[in-house]
Amino acid sequence: MVDNELGRYLVSRRAQVTPDAVGLPPTGRRRVPGLRREEVALLAGVSVDYYVRLEQGRERSPSAQVVDALASALRLDEDARLHLFRVAGLAPRARTAVTQRVEQSLQDLVAAWPENPAVVYNRAYDVLASNAIADALFHSWSSTRNLLHLVFTDPAARTFYRDWDEVARGSVAAFRLSHGEAPDDPRVRQVLAELLEVSPEFARRWADHDARGKTLLRKRFSHRDVGELTLTMQTFDVRASPGQELVVYSAGPGSGSAAALRLLGSLAATPAGDRS
Repeated sequence: MVDNELGRYLVSRRAQVTPDAVGLPPTGRRRVPGLRREEVALLAGVSVDYYVRLEQGRERSPSAQVVDALASALRLDEDARLHLFRVAGLAPRARTAVTQRVEQSLQDLVAAWPENPAVVYNRAYDVLASNAIADALFHSWSSTRNLLHLVFTDPAARTFYRDWDEVARGSVAAFRLSHGEAPDDPRVRQVLAELLEVSPEFARRWADHDARGKTLLRKRFSHRDVGELTLTMQTFDVRASPGQELVVYSAGPGSGSAAALRLLGSLAATPAGDRS
């Protein structure tokens, strides 16, 4: 079967754009939400026939100018635009497979934050390094050290993440962006195949084709040992190891979450046998 990732992505994106959002009159009855093919073609300045061939996979080599025009027509943000260029074959793909090795200097940095949970993961969302307080936050990774499997295959995740639906949506969108960068990476493909097989919820969200990187945001946790936490999450690319990302969590000064983090840090520093 011939892959048509570009066509599927275009279909999914035009379904997200209303005529009103692009200044077009909502004329006629619409069988599906979003823009019609002819409307996207009009906005992008290409023929309807050419655009139809792009969606159907009969045209597979659009120019950069056409892809840029389509990105504008579909009101894509920077992450979605990058993904469109990748699936159109016009942006560089990753040249190296995901790695399990974390530089020692980065491991030392992560370990030096006793009050800030920090993890390093790869494109497949395998956690490669974590500090003691992150281990405590994520319950010692008792079910899995893969963040996607944690969200979609651990039944406790729906309680642990207080906004599970938002976390699930963001995780899939970020993984889609990583997959677009390295679709042939063996580990990325393995994780994708596993989740498509075991999680209908993941499969449904994967079919939405959302592609969006992680940015500064807040996550709410319900931890069995310290209660409720609202943590700010910041994500950084690891330049020395392309495909790896560092995530650091923090709590607002003087907040209840900061107190919960301090308690979590104390628990992390106390051997399990010494806890009363």
